Amino acid sequence: MELLAVAVLGLICIAFATLAGPRLGIAAPLLLVALGVAASLVPGVPEIVIEPEIILAGILPPLLYAAAVSIPATDFRREIRSISGLSVVLVIISTVVLGFLFQAVIPGMTLPWAFALGAIVSPTDAVATGIIRRLGINPRVVTVLEGESMLNDAVALVLVRASVGAAAVAVSLWGVTLQLVYSMAVAAAIGWAIGRLNLWVRGRISDPVVTTVISFTVPFVASIPAELLNSSGLVAAVVAGLVTGAGAARALAPQQRVSDRTTWKAIEMVLEGAVYLIMGLEIVGVVNEVRDKHQGVTSALWIAALALAATLLVRAAFVGPLVWQLHRRALRAERMQPKIEKFRERVDSVPHTAAIPLPPRRGKWRMRRASRDEMRQRLTRLSADIAHMIEQPLGWREGTVIVWAGMRGVVTIAAVQTLPHDAPSRAMLVLIAFLVAVASLGIQGGTMGLVMRWLKPDPGPTPEQLEGERHELAELLNEATAELRARLSTASKEDRVAAGLELVKATREALLDIRDLGTFSAAALEDQLRRLDADQMRLEL
Repeated sequence: MELLAVAVLGLICIAFATLAGPRLGIAAPLLLVALGVAASLVPGVPEIVIEPEIILAGILPPLLYAAAVSIPATDFRREIRSISGLSVVLVIISTVVLGFLFQAVIPGMTLPWAFALGAIVSPTDAVATGIIRRLGINPRVVTVLEGESMLNDAVALVLVRASVGAAAVAVSLWGVTLQLVYSMAVAAAIGWAIGRLNLWVRGRISDPVVTTVISFTVPFVASIPAELLNSSGLVAAVVAGLVTGAGAARALAPQQRVSDRTTWKAIEMVLEGAVYLIMGLEIVGVVNEVRDKHQGVTSALWIAALALAATLLVRAAFVGPLVWQLHRRALRAERMQPKIEKFRERVDSVPHTAAIPLPPRRGKWRMRRASRDEMRQRLTRLSADIAHMIEQPLGWREGTVIVWAGMRGVVTIAAVQTLPHDAPSRAMLVLIAFLVAVASLGIQGGTMGLVMRWLKPDPGPTPEQLEGERHELAELLNEATAELRARLSTASKEDRVAAGLELVKATREALLDIRDLGTFSAAALEDQLRRLDADQMRLEL
């Protein structure tokens, strides 16, 4: 009964923080951490200790899966270089830099354990995405931050395991690299297979309630085999989510996708809120443990402050050149536009199955046999990608937001508790990681609004631009389905529903073909898709 009462109180706190946070100007995760700390200070409340595997294996896979399902596949593809750099290269660099820092400032700390703590505080948290999305910013920034937070967890956990292993036996750099590549590759393959299987199975079940229940199992069906193969269950869950999100509009009925969207949104809110509430409840116990073992709470405070400053400096040093490289890439792409148009004219002049030389890559022309329609699609997609880079540039303002939005949180708290109990100064290491996470959420998350108002980054498309884009998309779809619309207007009353359903399905197929080309924003496409789903559900009543 006590456990049930605690769970109900937790749900009430999560609901309260979600509603009150925006009104108070405080991010809901920060409010939940504060509520957890306050609750732990109440006399009679027992010390809360949650097994880290509950978070790593039970909470994070569905959280990351839900985030992956909702991210637009085209936007993710366009930003994959930036996401890979931030989630892999930056995590490795941060681990090394912080490892040497921890070895220097923590007495008696050996390098393997220092690297383990460095890997623990390196990954960023997805909470930043929700904060900056509400504040309004270039959608590219949201995609980069969301993609980074989905993938860097797995890289960090692999490095933690390797570092802990190196504390006991010799581990080579080559061995760690192979383990990282193996972990990512096997997890990606498993995630892809489970994502495809998920769409195939659920596409053959008509009951939306049953398919939604099945969807609850998908992140675990992907993550558990990956973990059994010593791979990354988190990456497997993310890839399964990406595959599901990209194919759901074609494979699943509107009722199924609407049911999934609303149910998973509630699950995501509860799981994420529970983690931050637990974070607040645990920190007081961690402080007391360090005090009892006389390991120095004050020392942990200043080491955590130094570590947080180091993470921001390393991140700034990485993001600066990354933004500069993206700017140069956009300029090069803009100069390519005339060549692409000339190549398009060349494609139009050849037979459908002729050998067509593709555009040069690194100065070399490649030959392949392709249809003219396929080449037109490739060129249209390339032109759309270039227009995306030019119209939504990432400058120093957006780069600064990406740096400041790199908050630590859930994975840091869970990963540090996986350290073995015989780790040197374990209680102090746990406290340092907790303090870095809480300070990062409080300082960076609490000041994100001020930073945004001061920097004034590109807010992205205006409401007027989005409305114009929606209108243009609607006209294009009307042209693509003009024949079916004419048939609907002359259909008898008995045939009108069937003709309407045929029109909706044809319009959706045309919309998904346009989505694959990337010529319209994710917001405009999602709005139109939801309208079509509503029309189909109304006709099927």
